[in-house]
Amino acid sequence: MRWPAAHRSFGIYAVLLASVLAVGGWQRAEHLSFERSTTQVLVNRGRDITSTLGVVVRSQRRFGGIVSKDRLESTLQDLVRPGELEAIAILGATGETIASAGPAIEITPEMLRARGVYWREHTLTLMNLMDLGANVSEDPARAPATIVVTDPRAFRQGPTRRPGEMPATKTGEAAGENTARSPFSRPSWMSREEYESVIQKRGVHSLVISLSTLELRRAVQNDLLLRALVSLLAMGAAVISALAWRNVRKTSDLQIRLVKAGEMNTHLSEMNFAAAGLAHETRNPLNLIRGLGQMIALDSHEPAKLQDHAARIIEEADRVTVQLNEFIHYSKPREAHPAPVELAALAADVARTLQPDVEEKQLRLTLATAPLTIEADAPLLRQALFNLLLNAAQAVAPGGHIDVRWSTTAGGSAVLEIADDGPGVPPGERQAIFKPYVTMRPKGVGLGLAIVHQIVAAHRWEITCTSNNPRGALFRLSHLRVVSSPPPATA
Repeated sequence: MRWPAAHRSFGIYAVLLASVLAVGGWQRAEHLSFERSTTQVLVNRGRDITSTLGVVVRSQRRFGGIVSKDRLESTLQDLVRPGELEAIAILGATGETIASAGPAIEITPEMLRARGVYWREHTLTLMNLMDLGANVSEDPARAPATIVVTDPRAFRQGPTRRPGEMPATKTGEAAGENTARSPFSRPSWMSREEYESVIQKRGVHSLVISLSTLELRRAVQNDLLLRALVSLLAMGAAVISALAWRNVRKTSDLQIRLVKAGEMNTHLSEMNFAAAGLAHETRNPLNLIRGLGQMIALDSHEPAKLQDHAARIIEEADRVTVQLNEFIHYSKPREAHPAPVELAALAADVARTLQPDVEEKQLRLTLATAPLTIEADAPLLRQALFNLLLNAAQAVAPGGHIDVRWSTTAGGSAVLEIADDGPGVPPGERQAIFKPYVTMRPKGVGLGLAIVHQIVAAHRWEITCTSNNPRGALFRLSHLRVVSSPPPATA
């Protein structure tokens, strides 16, 4: 079963639309996957940085796990890179910043309660990715605590003693506790409670880093632009394919119409040729009938009534002969052979031919005198101008005015106008009057303006009928090609 052309077109357009949507969805999914992978890469990089920072902080420890704040911050500052690693902060167990490098990092209570990864407008903040402090529930004497202090020497020496005074002995030591000390255990002069308090206040508990997301956002935007470009290309390809299909379909329809029109033209040409031959052969009997009528009309011995009938026979024979001549003239093919034609001379020649009609109705015929040479077939242009002037002369009342004028336009073309002050043509009839056998006069044949339209089409001109100001009709022939025109007159 063969689908109609409209259904086939709808199916193709639907497939193209589905293809565009599929490509768009695929590119969106790829972009989201790229964004997730790029984000995870930055998070993993942050975790690697925190691991490295943990090693750096541990390397700064001295006896008793003491780290100089100035020395630590100087080392951390060397690691800060604007646009990459923006800032570093070391927090204690209470969330207080005990050392930092770079701009201050905003730490909210919500971040302290739920530590992890936090995305902000231009930065990525990672919290508590590594615990660098000690668990104070264990024995602080054995815990490798890291304590950041401003003056490490004061912390190692303990409180100042008077000369000769012995260090205070702690309870555990007096009871015979093991007094062996690890290099990173609490100082001997500090009790467990004092050491735990120092760890709570100055002990390193977690790291916070702030990474710039500039490169991440730039990479995501570039990928988005790339995906959008791919989608636009797919859309453009679909639109081009749809237009190509429409053009192919229209071309196919036009080819079918051309074939049918060619067949119709061939048939009409054959019918036209046969009709023209029939009209040509009909003129001979008409001439015989007209001759017999003239003989009866001129015979003085015949009754007056018979002579009157013979005169009417002659009149009708002349009218039919004119119609046959017009039909034969209309049936001839129009093929223009352009050559330079002086418009003023041709118009004057046509006016002389129509002089009897002009004088009979006492018309005023005004011809333009400006020299203008156009490219046209002189006999065909003469016939067209003759028909237009004859049509105007028959339309206007006695004493009326007919004006023939022309002018040049931009682009090397000219306009020829024939205006009259007759009754004019109604707007609804201005297109139909150029069709065969359409006439505004009771005794008109209706082929004069049709012949003019044929001649205009053979020259590839245009003809329009509009109203004349203040009354009458105006026939305008446009797109006449100018061969040469004189330069404008100078004062």
